[in-house]
Amino acid sequence: MVLKDYLAGVRYKTAMGEEELERLPVTSVTNDSRQVRKGSIFVCIRGGRFDGHDKAAGALEAGAAAIVVERDLGLPRQILVENTRAAYALLCGNHFGNPASRLKLIGVTGTSGKTTVAFLIKSILQEAGEKVGLIGTIHNEIGQWEFPAKHTTPDPYQLHTMLERMTEAGCRYVVMEASSHALDQHRLEGCRFAAAVFTNLSQDHLDYHGTMENYFAAKKKLFAMADTAVVNLDDSKGLELAEELGPETVTFSLEKDEATLTARNITSNVKGSSFLLVGEKIIQRTRIGMPGRFSVSNGMAAAAACYALGIPPEKIVAGLAACPGVPGRAEVIPAPVDFTIIRDFAHAPEELEQILTTLRPYKGEGRLITLFGCAGDRDRTKRAAMGEIVAKNSDLAILTSDNPRTEDEGQIIDDTRPGLLQHKTPYKIIPDRYEAVKWALEQAQKDDILLLAGKGHEDYQVLREETVYFDEKVLVQQLLAEMGRG
Repeated sequence: MVLKDYLAGVRYKTAMGEEELERLPVTSVTNDSRQVRKGSIFVCIRGGRFDGHDKAAGALEAGAAAIVVERDLGLPRQILVENTRAAYALLCGNHFGNPASRLKLIGVTGTSGKTTVAFLIKSILQEAGEKVGLIGTIHNEIGQWEFPAKHTTPDPYQLHTMLERMTEAGCRYVVMEASSHALDQHRLEGCRFAAAVFTNLSQDHLDYHGTMENYFAAKKKLFAMADTAVVNLDDSKGLELAEELGPETVTFSLEKDEATLTARNITSNVKGSSFLLVGEKIIQRTRIGMPGRFSVSNGMAAAAACYALGIPPEKIVAGLAACPGVPGRAEVIPAPVDFTIIRDFAHAPEELEQILTTLRPYKGEGRLITLFGCAGDRDRTKRAAMGEIVAKNSDLAILTSDNPRTEDEGQIIDDTRPGLLQHKTPYKIIPDRYEAVKWALEQAQKDDILLLAGKGHEDYQVLREETVYFDEKVLVQQLLAEMGRG
């Protein structure tokens, strides 16, 4: 391919002549100066701690065919664009022959529920006989092949690499979680979605976005890239979004009759939920293997997305029932004990409240014990709120570490403790998460529910600059065995 081919769809200015653009061979595209080789296009991206423009001259010396910049550096073979992040995504798409255009993409965005909704949509589409790719927080899938996920929504080069492999594997659909970071950073630029789903919006990622308005604005970008919008009317921002997008929006609700699809006669226990899926010419009894109204809402989001894609109602219902659950999302850890152990990824105030209010009615004569922590190098303003929610809804709270990253564990705990003090719930502070899980298992009694919140599916913990292995599901089973309870 030549430079002109790579620039298809990119708005740019350059002093290079048309003849040079059409004859200059290009071998690769990168935004990492260490990966520049002869024939590379080097895209200069300005980040929080590093500016790729500082490496532009060196990239040319290393053999780069061209450099893509946001400001005039006065260098040869310079391509000037308004936004290098957006240009990088388009260049990556062109490098792989735009595999996204040969797939039906379904994007899922929102604060909570993205992973569960994506898994449920995938299950429905598979029930309908489709081969499906999945890109998300827990892992990525191409058909039955699973491989690790570093980010919820990957870097454009990784994204288009996966999309190309998905087309080669015969996938027709790809379900993708679209994070606010990815949307703000234009990682999905050039992709067109057959359907985009909005789950909800609550406080999260303000360390990055600054305000809730900026956070919501980032989420909304997905819907300008989609043919059909699928929106939750039970969320205030979802209602606002639906009104803004207009009457063609497909909506879902547990409460509002005006929604395209509604849930009726909801019942739930710790092992799952059932409800009546109601819409125009649709009345179907439905079951999902996850408890709580928030899980029913996630099921409705998946049902509405597939309804918008024309999947038959009976396949939608069968696909929801076929999904066994999602790793680390209200997941019961199997153990031969007389209490219940659940791990969940809840790491924001609203998520904690949802899982706690769901589990509390099922504790019977037992207690609801909650082990949780707050992430380091993230939004500090939500920590006390998380502590208060745990104290309000638990019979015993255990405050520990989550992923402290480079932040002092003691400071994180000090930020969180004031929330715990808003209620008289007994609490214990154990900064070491291993010791905290061990203590929690020792305290648990017959009929208790022990919730391990925050880590969910993660099998690691980030301590300072080090990432260590930490799989809570495995840890629980090991500790119970050591205690003679496994």
